[in-house]
Amino acid sequence: MFTGIITGVGRIVASHDLGSSSHHGKRLTIACPPSYIDDVGLGDSIALNGACMTVTTLAPSQNQFTIDISAESLDKTTGLAQGCQVNLEKALRAHDRLGGHIVSGHVDGIGQVSHFAPVGESWELRVQVPPELARYLAYKGSITVNGVSLTVNRVVDNASGCEISINLIPHTVQTTALAELRAGAGVNLEIDTVARYVERMLSTSQIGLAAN
Repeated sequence: MFTGIITGVGRIVASHDLGSSSHHGKRLTIACPPSYIDDVGLGDSIALNGACMTVTTLAPSQNQFTIDISAESLDKTTGLAQGCQVNLEKALRAHDRLGGHIVSGHVDGIGQVSHFAPVGESWELRVQVPPELARYLAYKGSITVNGVSLTVNRVVDNASGCEISINLIPHTVQTTALAELRAGAGVNLEIDTVARYVERMLSTSQIGLAAN
């Protein structure tokens, strides 16, 4: 479990195939900030661009760790190739502050950046959201973009799902990998857990009404 508050920015410095077919995943080596993994153990969870991964090896003296990512996860995420900067967040502990919102680290889909530009002291990020996720987005609701907990400022429905607009304060741009985004880039999206349950409750209540 995570909060969407990024605690470090790393870079994927190596990628090795775990097999010879498309059904095999990869082993990624991530370089992280100094001392970032001092309190991390083997088997701990760290989210990379919003995708929950398990630490498989640690090299604290080199400020590096590795994760194994399955072919399924590679197919359902973006921004996890060698050379990419990645937002890092360690798993939530019971006594931590919930500074963002409840994030599971399971990517629901991939959006596409349609606009990213400065507005005053801040930045406006607009993302095209696929149809299967569009119904979960609402004005002032929460969305996780590449692991970052953000607030939706506008939702515009369109034939391809919807486009959401998000305001990024300078601190967010400076302390995450979102600064590298450009129009056309893919981003990992995770919808708000509460929205997921609301949709389920509404759908089952309609089934109950139909049965009666």
